[in-house]
Amino acid sequence: MGSEWVIDAQGLEKSYGSGTSRFDALKGVSVQIAPGETVAIVGKSGSGKSTLMHLLALLDEPDKGSLQVAGTDAKSLSKRAVNELRNKEFGFVFQQFFLTPNVSVLDNVILPLKIAGIGVKERRRRGMEVLEQLELADKAGNKATTLSGGQKQRVVIGRALVNAPRVIFADEPTGNLDTATGAVVEDILFELNRSQGITLVIVTHDEELAARCDRQIYIRDGLVVSHAGPTHTGAHALHTPEAPTTTGGAA
Repeated sequence: MGSEWVIDAQGLEKSYGSGTSRFDALKGVSVQIAPGETVAIVGKSGSGKSTLMHLLALLDEPDKGSLQVAGTDAKSLSKRAVNELRNKEFGFVFQQFFLTPNVSVLDNVILPLKIAGIGVKERRRRGMEVLEQLELADKAGNKATTLSGGQKQRVVIGRALVNAPRVIFADEPTGNLDTATGAVVEDILFELNRSQGITLVIVTHDEELAARCDRQIYIRDGLVVSHAGPTHTGAHALHTPEAPTTTGGAA
């Protein structure tokens, strides 16, 4: 699965509803993300940023356009193969923790390995390794309900890491945390990028968080309206042939 891009999306369109109730969430967005890059997708509520993330992360399908993940065309895959690819290549950190409350921290972390069919002994070993990395090994047997907000988000990061993904998608990852705890969670994510080369795609309306990324993609009304950071061809490239490059054209 060799490719210059870990994600290569061209002309993505997505609409919801029909007739007079139709809403065009994305109107032709093209994005390329290089391995090891940190990218912020920035926009207000309703801009299309979360829709774009869901398409890039194979959580939804575009109405039009193409998407390749590490050189594999998502359209060429069966639904089962898409699920396997997503589980192998991607990890997810959402604003809501989405933890199973009445099972242990360790069981929450190793869920992706269970889905992947990894044996009990190996998934427990890998789960404890991740918890030690995040300084949560002493909480392995605790139920998720006993944790603080910051600890819960670290468990979510552990679950995202346990499959050794190429990309972590983070949707408002600090939105439910206080400023100090949010800063700790941000530091963990960016340290994973630096130390392990994991690509980060962060959806946010927080300009300070976005500024920590290599590149910022600004989206409004379903179009990429501007971007900041490296835009040369090769690593860290972004092509938006169908989107205007000024904010006025997308209003």
